Amino acid sequence: MSPPIDFSASSVEVARSLIGATLLIDGVGGRIVETEAYDRDDPASHSFPGPNRRNKVMFGPPCRAYIYRSYGIHWCLNFVCRPDGHGAGVLIRAIEPLAGLDIMRTRRGLNDARLLCSGPGRVCQALGITDEHSGIPIDAPPFQLLPPSEQISVVTGPRIGISKAMDVPWRFGLAGSPFLSRPFR
Repeated sequence: MSPPIDFSASSVEVARSLIGATLLIDGVGGRIVETEAYDRDDPASHSFPGPNRRNKVMFGPPCRAYIYRSYGIHWCLNFVCRPDGHGAGVLIRAIEPLAGLDIMRTRRGLNDARLLCSGPGRVCQALGITDEHSGIPIDAPPFQLLPPSEQISVVTGPRIGISKAMDVPWRFGLAGSPFLSRPFR
């Protein structure tokens, strides 16, 4: 078993170390297969302009959930990292569904396991995550986060779905996973 994830580390280190970890919310979830790192000096990060009402959770303490609404439609789950006051996080882009599949299928209204959690909005819908989870510690219920239990191969590439710093290679994925939001090139 891998060591526990160190949320005081850089967002890049945390994003990579989360690949293969198991995330459950009230017992529903699976293996994290895709993440993206964001940091306060990164123009694509919500923390880039400094703390405000919307992003204050990103500034710590670490090991908390930062939830935001994307395009006014989907909730997105991030894990806060770095020391308190820094402003960094990791977006959970995709999960391989392993626990509570019937619940996820009901929440998402579909049967195809590959599409249940293949994208940040889908992750939140399938796991029942809303803004009510923002600021909650991710090392206590309703969250359960277990480090990877085996050696895995991680692929890296540029982040997707953003309009700034698009070439920064801070997207991480489980090599060969059919549950990614988009294939790596």
